[in-house]
Amino acid sequence: MPVVGNLSAAETFNPRKAMPGPTSISRVVAAVVAVCAALLVCVSGAGAATAPKSLSLVLPLAANTSGLERFASQVSTPGSRDYRHFQSLGALAKRFGASAKTRTKVVSYLRSHGASSVRTDKTGLFIDAKMSTADAARVFGTSLRTGRSAHAVFEEPSSQVRIPAALSGAVTGVVGLNTEPIATRHEVRRAAAHSTPAAGSAYLPASGTPAGCAKGQAAGGFTPKQYRDAYGLSALSAKGLSGQGEKVALIEIDGFRASDISTFGKCFGIRVPKITGYTVGSGISSGGLTPGGEAALDLEVLASAAPGLSGIDVYETQPDPASVLEALTAPLQNPGHKPQVISASLGLCEPQTIAPPVGKGGLKDADAALAEAAASGISVVAASGDDGSADCVNGDQATAPPEARTAVNYPSSSPWVTAVGGTNIHLNAANQIISQTVWNDANQDPSTVGAGGGGYSGVEKRPGYQNGVNSNSHRELPDVSLLGDVAPGFDVYCTADSGPDPCYSPSQPQQCNAAAGTPNCVWQPIGGTSASTPLMAGSIAVIDQLQRRNHKQDVGLFNPLLYKLGKTRANDSGKIFQDVTSGSNDVGPYIPGNGGHALGCCSAAPGFDAASGWGGINLAGLSKASLDAAKSLVRVSESIPRGQRPVSKGYVTARVGCSGACDLGAIAKVTIKGKKPFSQHSGVYTLKKRGAKTAKVSFTRAERSALSAALKRHTPITVSVYGAIVDVAGNVESLTKARTFRASS
Repeated sequence: MPVVGNLSAAETFNPRKAMPGPTSISRVVAAVVAVCAALLVCVSGAGAATAPKSLSLVLPLAANTSGLERFASQVSTPGSRDYRHFQSLGALAKRFGASAKTRTKVVSYLRSHGASSVRTDKTGLFIDAKMSTADAARVFGTSLRTGRSAHAVFEEPSSQVRIPAALSGAVTGVVGLNTEPIATRHEVRRAAAHSTPAAGSAYLPASGTPAGCAKGQAAGGFTPKQYRDAYGLSALSAKGLSGQGEKVALIEIDGFRASDISTFGKCFGIRVPKITGYTVGSGISSGGLTPGGEAALDLEVLASAAPGLSGIDVYETQPDPASVLEALTAPLQNPGHKPQVISASLGLCEPQTIAPPVGKGGLKDADAALAEAAASGISVVAASGDDGSADCVNGDQATAPPEARTAVNYPSSSPWVTAVGGTNIHLNAANQIISQTVWNDANQDPSTVGAGGGGYSGVEKRPGYQNGVNSNSHRELPDVSLLGDVAPGFDVYCTADSGPDPCYSPSQPQQCNAAAGTPNCVWQPIGGTSASTPLMAGSIAVIDQLQRRNHKQDVGLFNPLLYKLGKTRANDSGKIFQDVTSGSNDVGPYIPGNGGHALGCCSAAPGFDAASGWGGINLAGLSKASLDAAKSLVRVSESIPRGQRPVSKGYVTARVGCSGACDLGAIAKVTIKGKKPFSQHSGVYTLKKRGAKTAKVSFTRAERSALSAALKRHTPITVSVYGAIVDVAGNVESLTKARTFRASS
């Protein structure tokens, strides 16, 4: 990132003075994917949970969602005059969210009827509240009965839910009255140690040229060097592009051991970015959740893909609705830690999504939230699932086989999300891909070894960017597919030996790959679209870094550009996409009780298809094409009015201008001789066209006291002021040169 003066262009604005209102893209996604099923692991262990005494509810507000989606499409579509002219979250909420009158009406009603913790979501699209089961039943006109499954006790409405007449026209529904956990299979997959697949997509052993410590290589999967070389990450890293200045957020219901990630990094010569863990919700000890395989896999693959990241934020939460909601919005509401990319290795089969407790209305509301994410320039990537084109499981057990019907995974089926599928790759000695196929090892055991998700949505209509390549009237996915096959998989270091998602069991050594050569198999190969998704997230972060280096906007929703490139640059085979033309994600013949019958979907073919999307990516070509498509950022200028008195007034001002529409602000860096400098930021001001604003940078009470004391001692005080263009995540995209003066009063 370019550095101007002593401030990096990766500087982050202090959010308490920056753009109001983070988006809630995942709040309703969480509601849509319900409880633990959305996060891949259901409640496990001994005993069923106790039915809740209170419920966490999400009430979608009557808002201009159609206008929001139109705007999101405009700013995401190459060729549009508004392409990548993202708006701040606060501006989007004001423009498309519910009116202040509507928000106040709903909040007042809920509070007067027993609700607590009532708050308006800062997107302007939702109201969150907690209510006792008795109050909720009374307000929404239905009794709540207790249901039971193998894993939990839950509440569900006994009759049709009724929206109170007082809220008619103000809210469009309510999500959260049904708290049933809908089981799904974990997307972290491991190949059986005692068998070698005789068919399917497996390429064993791992091809190419590995690198790293002996024990890491002995695990038998691909090492970071192999997949970094294969997708072009190594080549960009050699040019100083490894994600510097970018931040990625991971949502986990596993904990992690920092020592595991560090050991992995040391083995493979990977710089591990700063990892910050956050516990969200109640019921989590100060030490966080029990470490598990999912978090270890996500972190190690992401760190390998983008080792230069300024940080990886891991949000750990319990799989109950309230905690999930809070965790999935936490990355966007965490001061100073807003990400450019959110990676979600999670999902729920679509037919279960549109059934209670969410319904089609809830899905529509979730899409509105995801559209707001796209409109604000935030990239969201999600796993397409590990059950091939049969995404629903037959039962509530974690090891249940798929149902014998085609289905896709939500939220990856949303048109506002980049869906990532799975492949296997065969490399030459230079780690270049010489062949690849769709991941499908279901012939071994569909309950433990799966296939890359894909197919046709039963709900989401075909988005405009798929016109010309998708003859179906519904959304087709995945959009791209990267390495995901469990055989040979990704080399991972993980010491978790207990909890809901252990990496191994000391009492069951057959779970480990015997080639690892260690007694407890802490090194082992793991795969799944849970691996391909953070690999894609890291790749987008690297592309974002290149955009910023060239004073251009972040990627945001990648899909419209991906499809434009695929449709208009078909002759550039291998320069942008690595087409996958062999294999199928049809697991039908291997589903118990299905009589060996195929489901009829889906096979790879030249170009775009429902088994692999556009295939893999060539990051060098894709990053260049993204850069060529983006518009340059507007230029920023600054002047400092005379008569500045920072000590007595407690602030400084700057006149900051832009050559076009922008969000702008100012930064003041203050140095008291002999002391460590401190910085403060102004608020963020929006210009809809070329112009200028006067930005005010205020100091804290403690800082003012320090300045006054220094002035009394006649200690020199130097103030440097910068004008800045700020992106939707609160990050500085461009800075002016510093204007410096000596403070005398």
